[in-house]
Amino acid sequence: MTKKSLFNRNLAARCSGFVERCAATLPVLMLLGCLLALLPQGASARLAGPPEGWAPGETTRDLAAVRASGQLRVLVNQSRNSSGEVRGEPIGIEYRRLRAFEQYLNRNARDGREVRLKLIPLPKEQLLPALLRGEGDLVAPGELLPVRRGMAVRASTPILRDVPLVVVARQGNRRYQRLEQLAGRSLALPAGSAARDALLKVNAGLKTPIVADWQDPSLAVEDVLELVHAGILPMTAVELPIAERWAKVLPKLRIERHLQLTDQGDMSWFVQRAAPNLRASVDRFLRGYRAPADQDAAFLRVYRRLYKVHYPLGRLERQRLERVRPVLMQHARAQSLDWLLLAALAFKESTLNPAARGAGGATGLLQVTPAAARNVGVGNAASLDGNVQAGAKYLAMIRRRYFASAQFNERERMAFVLAAYNLGPQRVQRLRAEARRRGLNPNQWFFQVERLAAERFGMGVVSYVSSVNKYHLAFARERYRLEP
Repeated sequence: MTKKSLFNRNLAARCSGFVERCAATLPVLMLLGCLLALLPQGASARLAGPPEGWAPGETTRDLAAVRASGQLRVLVNQSRNSSGEVRGEPIGIEYRRLRAFEQYLNRNARDGREVRLKLIPLPKEQLLPALLRGEGDLVAPGELLPVRRGMAVRASTPILRDVPLVVVARQGNRRYQRLEQLAGRSLALPAGSAARDALLKVNAGLKTPIVADWQDPSLAVEDVLELVHAGILPMTAVELPIAERWAKVLPKLRIERHLQLTDQGDMSWFVQRAAPNLRASVDRFLRGYRAPADQDAAFLRVYRRLYKVHYPLGRLERQRLERVRPVLMQHARAQSLDWLLLAALAFKESTLNPAARGAGGATGLLQVTPAAARNVGVGNAASLDGNVQAGAKYLAMIRRRYFASAQFNERERMAFVLAAYNLGPQRVQRLRAEARRRGLNPNQWFFQVERLAAERFGMGVVSYVSSVNKYHLAFARERYRLEP
């Protein structure tokens, strides 16, 4: 046998062995892949936005670079509790503090050049990664914000020290004396909640864990508290100062001060490690800052009179929903809508009362005006069938004409449709154009375009979309019981 033929035979034998080993291993790899696919994803995995890269950006701006640019880019928690503003009045807890810091920087400018703040709202869990990518100079979360090991960031001097994370429930619900009694029960948590790590430590000492019920990304901490207040969610865990603030406008909340997940966290601002001068300036400011006595005046004035969601799944409400369910399902199916979205809209508009009458000639389950009904080819909006048909066709028309683009995810698409249903499509389109000019995401209603709606029109349309969204989520949690 020649050397060449011997080499070929050995090569063939090795290749055959490799193929056999791959064939034997392939089923195991496929099984592992399937198991990994079944693992649950955290709430942050559902959020739209850039990946959480931790590596520092190419440009880290310290105080001198900030002054030279004339702009301090502040990454703020997008929740209304942290950074909201309504018609020029601040309702977010960080808003006044940040404006005071802006004044502080300008009082201490040696060259007379003023610095202006640019607020960049982001989901809470994206704040520190965005800071490290160089997309901002300062992070002001307004909540506890855990720093993961290895992140090149520095916390400021604490705004509040040793902030307790407490359980919050609804008055009238069962009382618990010890955390151990919550074993096997669930805590509703907004995406990015600092309770994640604290709950892991608590659960390490329990035989049956307390369940973290992560909520939809469209819900911030204030939304979860409102759902607990309505009885839609059983309990949550939030920072004590936030619970105390919202209990002033949500009076049915009960703060369980004795049920603390932890009291080890400080509320702070954050800068990159490579910006020591900016951090020093922040620290000097925070050490001398005192919040004004009327800091929450606008917040209280806005939210005390604002619509608050109710429990939509009581006995009477279920009976009403059952009576109108066939017509809701029929017309939702015809327009490729979720019938529970129509149910949520009907609960907000009329509390599921087909005989309801509103302002401007609006009538029925979905409060449709005769003009709107004629616009979609429905003659009798006073009947239950005509009213639901007209409302469903009008929603579908708005979606088709204005929000059909693949740039929207379905949650945001329907939020824009609801905003246009309430405010008018052209106004919503103008808000989106303004959002684009101001560096906000024009394809995201929640916490982005809604900020401009609150500035321009007040909280009416913001509350409207938020309420329908909450009712939709509440119904969706019970879908298997509500559908035949």
